[in-house]
Amino acid sequence: MCGIVGYIGSNQAAPILLEGLRRLEYRGYDSAGLAIHDGSDLKVIRAAGKISALAQLVSTANPHGTFGIGHTRWA
Repeated sequence: MCGIVGYIGSNQAAPILLEGLRRLEYRGYDSAGLAIHDGSDLKVIRAAGKISALAQLVSTANPHGTFGIGHTRWA
């Protein structure tokens, strides 16, 4: 099983995608990731385990962009 969430808008995508992934965590908790486009590059961040592990990496990487996609995976 997995969960997929996307966002396109005027706000920063990372916090919105993380909240969406938290709501979908029951659909998969083995790994999670997100990809955010900043206008020129695609920033991909992924982590094994729960969404909290991904959230820590996102806070360190601090990706900027107003659209992206996130996923959870259950192997």
